[in-house]
Amino acid sequence: MTGEPGGAAGGAAPATVPRPPGRTPAGPDRPARPAGRRQRPRVPVPVLLIAPSVVFLAALFLWPVIVGVSQAFTGTDGATLAHLRRMLDDPYFWPAVRNTALLIVVLIPLQFAFALAMALLLRSRPRLSSFYFYVWCVPLAVSDLAAGLIWLSILTDRGYLNSVLAHLGLGDGFAWLSYQNPTTMFIAVLLAELWRATSLVLVIVVAGLQNIPRDYDEAAAVFGAGYWQRLRHVILPQLRPSLQVALILRTILGLQTFAVAQALTGRNFPLLVGETYQWYVGLQNERVAAAIALVILAVSIGTAMVYLRVLRDPSIQGRR
Repeated sequence: MTGEPGGAAGGAAPATVPRPPGRTPAGPDRPARPAGRRQRPRVPVPVLLIAPSVVFLAALFLWPVIVGVSQAFTGTDGATLAHLRRMLDDPYFWPAVRNTALLIVVLIPLQFAFALAMALLLRSRPRLSSFYFYVWCVPLAVSDLAAGLIWLSILTDRGYLNSVLAHLGLGDGFAWLSYQNPTTMFIAVLLAELWRATSLVLVIVVAGLQNIPRDYDEAAAVFGAGYWQRLRHVILPQLRPSLQVALILRTILGLQTFAVAQALTGRNFPLLVGETYQWYVGLQNERVAAAIALVILAVSIGTAMVYLRVLRDPSIQGRR
């Protein structure tokens, strides 16, 4: 029996019907699309998710930077470097640079030493370890100015420290915060910042230690490694990301130290952010204040890049 023309029995291929341009063949899984309509390119989902953050950061960070650069390098007659020269000629600027750098160099190592020691103590889980952690984190709830006022009540001429010394018969008191004693002024600001901000480093280090499995430490102990060897070769390498974050944050925040020093010493112990405040509020010159703020921004970005470079994980760098 001979099949129908074009059928499977006849062996002939079915005729191909030409498709009009601009049309997509309809099927059970693909509905017909009207002719002449192009498919719009889809925005990737990750782009949609990060777009609000990018817009927010641009409005919060990029626009103030643009305004600050404009204020620092422009005047009534156009572009100028007069504001930078006035900043450099200010008798308080270089002492502020020196004091800020000295504070960072001394404060950051002390904070990390105390925070690491307290975090390792908490990792050993002594009795009342939770209580110790909450007590050490109390300064996180204290503002910069409040911390400065607390230490002012201790170190002022009629403060608690001089009262205790007089009660013990060790003299009538000492002018700890006098401009004639720059060393004690520096120590006062250092102690106040050490008390106020070490808890931030502690929280970051404790969070990093919780992500380190104890199996590594126990395996090293089984193979005969001592405590300091385990700390150096097991704990600290795995704690590198947390230490990196804490170091960047504390350096940037240390460069912004202002309220504590302002409450304790006023302008007798100048700092960079304090000079920004003085030029903006006291001297009513926002252009020089913007120039000092740009110096702080440049130093912050530079130190963060150095930290990221120095503390880079060697294993990740080797894989690249």
